[in-house]
Amino acid sequence: MKRIIVDYKKLTPEILNLLVEKFPDGYGIRDIVHFTNHKGQFVDAVEVKTEDTIYLVKISEELADSMDNYEEEEEDTEINDDLDISVDDVDLEADLDD
Repeated sequence: MKRIIVDYKKLTPEILNLLVEKFPDGYGIRDIVHFTNHKGQFVDAVEVKTEDTIYLVKISEELADSMDNYEEEEEDTEINDDLDISVDDVDLEADLDD
């Protein structure tokens, strides 16, 4: 399985969607993975997986903002199935005799 480190600036919609699905209420301290990158720098990230890849997404304020904004956009585009349509003046039996 591949492990890919992803910075906020290179976040794809697919990875952002995985993050929002895994952490709908945001991530907590127990969700954070700590590691040292190839440059010897300490990095904090959250992990999401696909069938063949583990993505380690670097934590930043921009990431949290992006996840919040993504959730808000998704909520705005939800379809409401509970439509109330008034049919008071329609003769429903008019076409039944044909």
